[in-house]
Amino acid sequence: MNKAERLFQLVTLLRSRRTAMTAEAIAAMMGVSVRTVYRDVQALSLSGVPIEGEAGVGFLIRPGHQLPPLTFTPDELQALIVGSRMVQSFTDRDLARAAQQVEQKIRSVLTDELKQHAEQQPYRIPVVEDDDGLRETHGQLRRACEQHCKLTVGYADENGSETERIIWPLGMIGWSSCWTLLAWCELRRDYRNFRFDRFRSLQVLEEHFTPTPEISIAAYLKQVIGIRDIG
Repeated sequence: MNKAERLFQLVTLLRSRRTAMTAEAIAAMMGVSVRTVYRDVQALSLSGVPIEGEAGVGFLIRPGHQLPPLTFTPDELQALIVGSRMVQSFTDRDLARAAQQVEQKIRSVLTDELKQHAEQQPYRIPVVEDDDGLRETHGQLRRACEQHCKLTVGYADENGSETERIIWPLGMIGWSSCWTLLAWCELRRDYRNFRFDRFRSLQVLEEHFTPTPEISIAAYLKQVIGIRDIG
């Protein structure tokens, strides 16, 4: 990328963080050298961007700083639209509505050329009415994950055998063929993945749980799958 694109990316990166980032961390994320980071920080500071911090400590942008209007490359715009359409098709109604609103906001800041590109994008991801039941389940599970509410569920395994159990919903994982809920199962005292389409009953309890270093989606991904995280 050229210098202008790099500086814009650096401002965007610093604005996305609430705490200071070291030059080493910035360099690793942007794929540049630490020396380049220091030069770019200096260039932005001289241009009036309120960057605070110092070498060895980290850098951040003072709260309240406003960026100029957003600009996108054609591929970035394509990625945003495809992502929005997937949210509208494969998640719950509230999140789908939010994705539609985000797409409208994105389109409102596009140049005429990019608006034409958006209208000609080739992806079509239909919303299937038969999935309405799963969309309702998706919404219940998402809110339970966000609020750390325990759930009482009736669940059928691949052979159709049903069990009732109390689970801690930790996160939702999208696979190529289905959604699963990663949860801590009080019955098994272990992690379990539950397919959305195999829930036979679902009740959100008033009791809450607190994720711990040993029981969390990050711990599961690291210990069981052997990776740090899924974005």
